[in-house]
Amino acid sequence: MAAEIIDGKAIAQAVRDEVRDKVTAMRAKTGKAPGLAVVLVGERKDSQTYVRSKKKACEEAGIESFGTDLPEDATEEEVLAVVAAYNADPNVHGILVQLPMPKHINEERVLGAIDYEKDVDGFHPLNIGRLSQRGREPLFVPCTPRGCIELLERTGIPIAGKEAVVVGRSNVVGTPAALLLQRRDATVTIVHSRTPNPEEICRRADIVIAACGQMEMVKGSWLKPGCAVIDVGINAKDDPSKKRGYRLVGDVEYDSAAEVAGHITPVPGGVGPMTIAILLQNTLEGAERAFGP
Repeated sequence: MAAEIIDGKAIAQAVRDEVRDKVTAMRAKTGKAPGLAVVLVGERKDSQTYVRSKKKACEEAGIESFGTDLPEDATEEEVLAVVAAYNADPNVHGILVQLPMPKHINEERVLGAIDYEKDVDGFHPLNIGRLSQRGREPLFVPCTPRGCIELLERTGIPIAGKEAVVVGRSNVVGTPAALLLQRRDATVTIVHSRTPNPEEICRRADIVIAACGQMEMVKGSWLKPGCAVIDVGINAKDDPSKKRGYRLVGDVEYDSAAEVAGHITPVPGGVGPMTIAILLQNTLEGAERAFGP
């Protein structure tokens, strides 16, 4: 069996096209557009790259882009002041603080200071709390986990009544992904570093979301034939044949998994493109709530 590849680039582009069309209609109707503010503290090259790509994606979607870059030695109070200003700005419908921040800044305090009605990352305690409760609806859902669910749903992979395993329990991906699967009536197990016999648990799963940050941890022998595999991981693996000396791989051993799974995401080109697409979607939804029907 050769798994069908889930094309994250194509699905992400479909989401971005939908957002662009809705933003165009919003401008025509209200004369206004959604606004996304990105706060960057420090000079990490990877964070700067992420921020540039987010600003470019906003431009392509017609979303107004705001940004504040603070130096590495900025105080926590300075960061909180920037967040407070964006909270008060009616032209901003989403606020994103690029992580990680310098170690002297309390990330929990900064993220908690973001107005939960502008929390496009979905990390505010109120939004996560609502996500975890039946009968409650969060205003925003974290982008990468929501992207994982979009990949499954837009590929036509059933979730309700299926057994799902999430490998990894981070606040950013693993835990919210498990909550989203549960909300869609899957039976969910979380595998983590203290789980004995993780391969036996994974082998029961119709859906596996791998988000453990361990290079190629999930092997083909761990998988149930025909299952769907969503690989969130992105790791640099030494490869002298490549110009850069490495290649990107996921938390799943792709070659062996692709022989067993029914559907699988590649790395790169799977979950990665979905994260920014969902960020744009979240920003649009924030603006729709602000402007009303």
